Amino acid sequence: MSLFGSSGIRGLANSEITPELALDIGLAAGTIYGSAVIGRDPRTSGEMIEHALVSGLLSAGCDASLAGMVPTPTLAFAARDYECGLMVTASHNPPEYGGIKFWNSDGKAFSTQQQDELESIITNRSWKKAAWDRIGKLSIKSGAVEEHSARILGNVGHASLKVVVDCGCGAASVITPYVLREMGCEVIALNSQPDGHFPGRNPEPVEKNLSVLKNTVESSGADLGIAHDGDADRMMAVDNMGNYVSGDKLLAFFALRMAKTAVVVPVNTSLVIDELLQGVKISRTKVGDVYVAEELKRIKGDFGGEPSGTWIFPEVSLCPDGILAAARLVEIIGREGYFNKLLESIPVYPVKQGAFACLDKEKAMARISGQLRKFGEISIIDGVRLELPDGWILVRPSGTEPVIRVTVESRQLSPESSLLSRNRCDELYEMASGIVGDAV
Repeated sequence: MSLFGSSGIRGLANSEITPELALDIGLAAGTIYGSAVIGRDPRTSGEMIEHALVSGLLSAGCDASLAGMVPTPTLAFAARDYECGLMVTASHNPPEYGGIKFWNSDGKAFSTQQQDELESIITNRSWKKAAWDRIGKLSIKSGAVEEHSARILGNVGHASLKVVVDCGCGAASVITPYVLREMGCEVIALNSQPDGHFPGRNPEPVEKNLSVLKNTVESSGADLGIAHDGDADRMMAVDNMGNYVSGDKLLAFFALRMAKTAVVVPVNTSLVIDELLQGVKISRTKVGDVYVAEELKRIKGDFGGEPSGTWIFPEVSLCPDGILAAARLVEIIGREGYFNKLLESIPVYPVKQGAFACLDKEKAMARISGQLRKFGEISIIDGVRLELPDGWILVRPSGTEPVIRVTVESRQLSPESSLLSRNRCDELYEMASGIVGDAV
């Protein structure tokens, strides 16, 4: 079983992600790279994993520098001065999880080839050990937040808005409220005390976890609300009426303004993006920011994003940056007007999602692929996507959890067909869930 998922290495802290594993990872990374900068989010397991990781790096002769508790995009930006960056985080997962993400000096996550190289060294225990006088040196990387803030502020303009920011007790607490205030905003900060127990809410910035943010935006008369996950590589939004903005809608909102010639999105992205971006090349990849970033770099695209809330602005960095995305969103609204009005031009097609517990995902996916192929043309970029004249079905194994995910969307051909479209979405989901249920 592969050590890497769709976003680094992740698992239950001190059970799956142990100090022993972190030591091995540090030894493997230090065997390949001569210098590394390390950051962590506020999870209770963060310092434990960080120290073991550093021990492995130093043992292999790699110089290590500690950036402290910072967001993932801040760490990825700091990696520009090192051969690689390692971020101790489980991103949007619940507090009992831990993990490690890996970054290149250009801000792009490690490629599949780089991950395979690390995993091979760990599996074969083929790392190197430095001689006593070649052990790596440990230093402190100071000013990472200030440098990242300056980079963001240099790429956005002024905005005099009232913004509610829900940092989710995560790493965004040290940067997003301050950046938006520097832009000229009045900021109401929620859950802005870093706390690895995440007492304010679940770290994942999905609608069911953001009721306090929605209510605060509405009751305070704010222009919008911002929500981050634990390490702030994600950003989701609430409009000025207190309504949660879906990931597909926010993706289309950004793409309409950022896309000139080409954008990159994953296979679970709505057809709305195809309808709105006429004349723009749309590339679809596997789900995962590393795949979006790789394709963006390859085709020199203008923008990339995922409905889960990761937004990549390649002119600044190939790392998903929730803080930059928040600043860009605030800048756009400050320039163009009320958020809810700006969103009205973006249609919403019916979407339905679900997840099915599955331990042997490979065997189940083989059966599912065979069944879906009977209904029409399929794509196997990531899982199985069945294209139909009036919608699509995507069945894919999770890269971070023992589940198989199902997403369906039905095309809405006209406003009058909205009810028919919703009914068709239900039909597609029932068909897909029946196939998956039989296979798992």
